[in-house]
Amino acid sequence: MASIAVTTARPKRRAKRDWRGWGFVGPFMIVFLGVLVAPVVYAIVLTLFRQQLVGGSGFVGLSNYVTLFQDSKFWESLFRVTLFLLVQVPIMLVLSLVAALALDSLRLHGSGFFRIAIFLPYAVPGVVAALIWGFIYGNQFGLTGSLNKFIGFDLFQPFSSEWILASIGNIVTWEFMGYNMLIFYAALKVVPTELYEAAEIDGAGQFRIISGIKIPALRGSIVIATIFSIIGSFQLFNEPNLLKNLAPNVISSYFTPNMYAYNLSFAGQQFNYSATVAIVMGIITAVIAYIVQLRGSRQEVR
Repeated sequence: MASIAVTTARPKRRAKRDWRGWGFVGPFMIVFLGVLVAPVVYAIVLTLFRQQLVGGSGFVGLSNYVTLFQDSKFWESLFRVTLFLLVQVPIMLVLSLVAALALDSLRLHGSGFFRIAIFLPYAVPGVVAALIWGFIYGNQFGLTGSLNKFIGFDLFQPFSSEWILASIGNIVTWEFMGYNMLIFYAALKVVPTELYEAAEIDGAGQFRIISGIKIPALRGSIVIATIFSIIGSFQLFNEPNLLKNLAPNVISSYFTPNMYAYNLSFAGQQFNYSATVAIVMGIITAVIAYIVQLRGSRQEVR
């Protein structure tokens, strides 16, 4: 009878988990958790409490959020920055786009000078820019006041309630037009020159090249610039906060949501309610930015 050899399978050794990758990722994760995640979690925890006259800080659940949604000051400030976004952002992006197209056309003499001149305001700190324009807007001592005196009546009133939002929009546009122009200009520089040559051979003019080649190539950059501008609009703080001393009757302590949160925290000592304003504004900004990014991505796929 033939013998049957029985072989026993040796158990496979478990592969040791390689932790060396975490040695590279670990420092970043520590900084990420400590700088970004921990403050957000702490702010969310603050929104669940309220400082009471008796007993100190007490847990109130979602009461701060309910109060915020019934707060007319918050809604007024949110409406103001939303209006600012809808008017200022398109104007700034169109001006930046026109400047980038002009610099890329190779028909503009002294393009290097204009590129630096347009970008230079972005290098000026926001506080300094607001102060510069504040003195220009001054009706008693600034350029505006001198022009009104020369004309004989108050033609320009940048610090009036009707024009204050446009005045701030002018400052923000002056500051960030060069930044967005540089984004568009850098995107135009990576477009293959063969596309332009082929379009010219087919008899396409400059406007056709712009609409058929350059604008589609800038779609991703426009989405990025739009997202950055949306975030910046909802974070509007420096300009109105500095101009408040020059126009105290027009710019209130709740002129923007960020100013409202700042004054609640540092002037009113309402840290829990201030954190609620910050969290809600963060969620609104993230949702709108995500929608813009999603729509931009779908258009690129098409």
